[in-house]
Amino acid sequence: MPARSVELRKLGFLTIGLLDEHNPALGHESTLQIIELGEQLGFDSAWLRHRHLQYGISSPIAIMAAASQRTSRIELGTAVTPLGWENPLRLAEDLATVDVLSGGRINPGVSVGPPMQFDRVKNALYPDTADVEDFSYARVNRLLSLVSGQPASNWSGTVGIEQFSDRVQPHSPGLRDRMWYGGASLRSARWAGETGMNLLVSSVVKAEESENFDEIQHSHITTFREHHPQKSAARVSQGLVVIPTDSASTDQVEKYRAYAESRRARTATPQGPARMMFAADLVGTSREIADRLYDNAAFREVDEVAFALPFSFDHSDYVQILTDMATVLGPELGWRPSHG
Repeated sequence: MPARSVELRKLGFLTIGLLDEHNPALGHESTLQIIELGEQLGFDSAWLRHRHLQYGISSPIAIMAAASQRTSRIELGTAVTPLGWENPLRLAEDLATVDVLSGGRINPGVSVGPPMQFDRVKNALYPDTADVEDFSYARVNRLLSLVSGQPASNWSGTVGIEQFSDRVQPHSPGLRDRMWYGGASLRSARWAGETGMNLLVSSVVKAEESENFDEIQHSHITTFREHHPQKSAARVSQGLVVIPTDSASTDQVEKYRAYAESRRARTATPQGPARMMFAADLVGTSREIADRLYDNAAFREVDEVAFALPFSFDHSDYVQILTDMATVLGPELGWRPSHG
């Protein structure tokens, strides 16, 4: 285990948000309050996860736009935006707009592949083009090109009183450098490195070269950096489910442990045809969690994290977990809150 002098530089959190189908404003307000609390506690970043045709945040970019007007410092990201649901040009416009509104605080994380449950949703999503849509890395390259200010068309000029640009407007300088790829395979890790993106690794990986989660994720990080122009300086953020219990009530601790136990079976062996491996949820005191993290070879390779909040907990649970993360766990990992 490495010395405690190995410091965590950036501490973030990821939330799926809360959503009551019959009162959606309440859940969205909860998410915004959680982001505001994160800034007050000194977190470096808050990340949102998409939920399409489900009960969760279907439009993280809209939530980030709202959060950008209620915060001044905390960075706002998506982990991740599945590009199979998006038009890259329209997405580039939205991302640049929110980045400008936020003062350059947006960290868009993306992934590729067919949308989840594609056979069930394709007629609603792409009624005329489902069979010819390109869900490959080329979709990311289009987005990166548009975000970086490359031409979107071969024409610009004036028609009547209307002016037209040949690139996405607004253009937000620096946004391209804050683009992240959410990868779960060696191929994705290598591609993200070669493309010069940042890398998001989470609690899910493909069991390719091993059936040990930590070994697999460590290999993804090292492969990414080997192929990245910045090598060891390339940014990687790890997102495990972490639930500190330092200030939790007895009832909360019981709930948290039951939640982790209900998900433990899937961590033992690869799941499904894709052979997906899941990391165990980390529940315990901040000292116990820190010890387990430092035993993790992948964690020792990163100095940025976006710890995932559990699904479907109460607002008060998230307040307790975030407070313990910022005031106890973060300092255990050498992190210092940012309030500038």
